[in-house]
Amino acid sequence: MTGDVLVVDDDETIRRLVSHRLESAGHHVRSCVDGREAADILADGYEPDLLVVDVMMPRLDGTRLTRMIRNGELGVETDLPIIMLTSRGREEHVLEGFEAGVDDYVTKPFRSEELLARTRRYLNG
Repeated sequence: MTGDVLVVDDDETIRRLVSHRLESAGHHVRSCVDGREAADILADGYEPDLLVVDVMMPRLDGTRLTRMIRNGELGVETDLPIIMLTSRGREEHVLEGFEAGVDDYVTKPFRSEELLARTRRYLNG
């Protein structure tokens, strides 16, 4: 199954790589440069099937964006699947992500096949 995926990362190289791999797998991808841009388009009615989000970004970080979604602040389904894709891989960072409400956590550097497998898990479920 394919789906609409929102990719949010302030690193242009990562954003392009992830978008390209997901599009190659048949998904429609929309991307944002930070959490504030993502929050704005979500609040305007865009409803992706999956969110792939970085943690450390200017204006609004991925953890806060996740909490806003889970708290119903943006008008999208509060159970939107969220994969956190970040360089922050220490145990306390992973736990912080799960406490914020992410469904999955992938650390950079990552293998694109692993990210695609995790994506399929949420889009085919």
